[in-house]
Amino acid sequence: MKQINKIVPIYAIIPLLSGLLYNCIVYWGSNILCSNLPHYDFTMAFDRKVPFIPEFIIFYFLAYVFWIVNYILIGRGGKEKLYRFVTADLLSRTVCLVFFVLMPTTNIRPELQGDSIWIELVRGLYKADQPTNLFPSIHCLVSWFCVIGIKDREDIPKWYKYFSLIFAALICISTQTLKQHYIIDLIGGIALAEITFRLSNHYEWYRHVQCFFERIGDGVKSIIIQRRKICEEK
Repeated sequence: MKQINKIVPIYAIIPLLSGLLYNCIVYWGSNILCSNLPHYDFTMAFDRKVPFIPEFIIFYFLAYVFWIVNYILIGRGGKEKLYRFVTADLLSRTVCLVFFVLMPTTNIRPELQGDSIWIELVRGLYKADQPTNLFPSIHCLVSWFCVIGIKDREDIPKWYKYFSLIFAALICISTQTLKQHYIIDLIGGIALAEITFRLSNHYEWYRHVQCFFERIGDGVKSIIIQRRKICEEK
């Protein structure tokens, strides 16, 4: 536990993992609920002009590593900042769920030609991820959270803050050049991150979230202590 605490505070583990679980429930659950409903295509003239660039798949996939690193950094910023962030994170996914269910979206992906490594990676992405739940873009939403979640942290170097901004921008661009999302999805994702983050930092909603997770944490600690006692007695 001491080794884990050096990487991410123990109090941050359950809230961050719960956010990941809730994200999966929202994304995959809404896909199941809306599988037979009509889906809307918000393609605009701008979207048709954006070129398909399969090489940007590298940024799309590296996004997952980027998210893990920055969410851990956010978790190390102290309890209040963590729970304010988690509150915004959970609130944003709830808003996503409403949009995914009430306004299911889709798009038309390009036909993939060739057998280069980049095309094969995009082909694998298309097979694994259906063109649904596009608005707002969770890829852009989470990437922007990674930027604003550390922007006011004095303990994080400026160079890494700039790197996060640039890398988040590349991830957002990748959603466009891979035809995974359209421009309205990108704008919606960033706007949702900004709105929920500001709401969470303005109001005291985080206290309820903190209380909830601390109760869960206390319960987990009690179970661990009981098991240790049983093991020691044996």
